[in-house]
Amino acid sequence: MTTTEASDKALKPGYKTTEFWLSFAAVLVGAVAASGIIPAESIWERVVGLVVSALAAVGYTGARLSLKRKY
Repeated sequence: MTTTEASDKALKPGYKTTEFWLSFAAVLVGAVAASGIIPAESIWERVVGLVVSALAAVGYTGARLSLKRKY
């Protein structure tokens, strides 16, 4: 592999990826829903917000780790 090929495949920092920002938005929306800032009809709406937030964070972390293992 040449130096050019290696630099083309270099990993970007996580915060510079679209995946990070989409995951961050999902976590933010889920956290706001779970916090009660947005009025909820039932406790289950808050629980769903918390679960969505946690799954987005775990999904991003897992995807980033698998990508780093490849390189």
